[in-house]
Amino acid sequence: MNLIARTSFRLRALSHRLSTLTPLRQQATCATTATPTFPCVDAHTARESRILASSFYHHSQTGTASDDSGPEPPYARPNPLSYNTYHHQHPLELTYGSTLPSFDIAYETWGTLSPSRDNVILLHTGLSASSHAASTEPNPTEGWWENFIGPGRALDTNHFFIICTNVLGGCYGSTGPSSLDPQGQRYATRFPIISIFDMVQAQFKLLDHLGVQKLYASVGSSMGGMQSLAAGWLFPDRVGKIVSISGTARSSPGSIAMRHAQRSVLMADPNWNNGFYYDDLPPHTGMKLARQIATITYRSGPEWDQRFGRKLRELKDGQSPSPSRSPTLCPDFLIETYLDHQGEQFCLKYDANSLLYISKAMDLFDLTLPALQELTMTPATHASPSTSSSSSLQSPVPSKSHPPPLYHAPHFPELAAGLEPLKSIPVLVLGVQSDILFPVEQQRELVDALRMAGSTQVSYFELGGVWGHDTFLLDVLNVGGAVRGFLS
Repeated sequence: MNLIARTSFRLRALSHRLSTLTPLRQQATCATTATPTFPCVDAHTARESRILASSFYHHSQTGTASDDSGPEPPYARPNPLSYNTYHHQHPLELTYGSTLPSFDIAYETWGTLSPSRDNVILLHTGLSASSHAASTEPNPTEGWWENFIGPGRALDTNHFFIICTNVLGGCYGSTGPSSLDPQGQRYATRFPIISIFDMVQAQFKLLDHLGVQKLYASVGSSMGGMQSLAAGWLFPDRVGKIVSISGTARSSPGSIAMRHAQRSVLMADPNWNNGFYYDDLPPHTGMKLARQIATITYRSGPEWDQRFGRKLRELKDGQSPSPSRSPTLCPDFLIETYLDHQGEQFCLKYDANSLLYISKAMDLFDLTLPALQELTMTPATHASPSTSSSSSLQSPVPSKSHPPPLYHAPHFPELAAGLEPLKSIPVLVLGVQSDILFPVEQQRELVDALRMAGSTQVSYFELGGVWGHDTFLLDVLNVGGAVRGFLS
């Protein structure tokens, strides 16, 4: 069955299903036992019908699949005028043995590059962000870090030239699973497994192209904090300062478990089709559920209490919420409707395969020395970490001002040894007490390990508040103030 025939069949099936909903409800009023109805399921069916109709219309007009085929989610056609694109035409060797024959990196800039090109800050994104960190003349819409970039702000454009990229593996202009391979076919899940190190290597190819020999600073939050550390580790002679906000030097089992759950529900969606969905219905149900799981980890319980409590949603017929009303299996509580909304907003805005690949790269990130040695990783233009026997790892030499913590995890000495290339770079670490995705213990461990590795230039701030992991997006006063002070 070809694509148009298959889409037409599914449209007819959905149309029949929708047409039976009203008669069923009418029958339910006359029956002794009412037939159950589920508005949330009906809404999902209606969404799928609209997506299919859009896809069917496009294919019926073109008659064949093309670069713009499929249900046309926003990530598939970013505005080429709103960002710059660097094309690297040479192969890039990746961490896990594969090679990309070439790649594109989408990037945007703010501020003015100094004549000596020494005022550059590389801003790293979280998992699903684009290069649009702040508004620009080509794209005046607000960016994901809008209030932190500009004159007098944390990343002060009066002094610095800020570069932000969409990461390798992404879907907002950089090469990723939704991109075309050299044969003109979507990579899909034929795209190679990538690492945080690969993302940084691609960014530094861009810096080479721009003639930037050394960064004033590498700044990042969440996954961006991982990239920021990786940039300093890979290129210790090319990074002047490091800022890691709600990041970690080693993914914890807890965060790996959370991301595994997201990937599991996404890959269980039959529309995922082993990653080959670009010319058909995308796995929007799996993406919606994955986003709901993620949203729970981005905020905190105390914030849920303050914002929603146990309040019930308003009824569509205008009735006021009442604890005495009959509960349903669809969302009743405001917190449920919020998660539902977050999932709906995200499920077609980001490529499902990019979510799989980038979240996996986060899981694989580990700066302990044995993990680095297993990958045969070595910093560029810097002496490699000690490769002596494992017994020496149990007693890293601490700085005189910071003795080893009395109680530490078994991997702590190995982490301190792995962080040795960063010991000469000033580092700012910010942690958030209400963060459940990257718990504050991970930032404390990073600081202790850096000091144990011999660093005497580590600054650490621990923030309160109820915003959880998303504090780095919201707390302009404290996050922005700490970053601006460190960079000045």
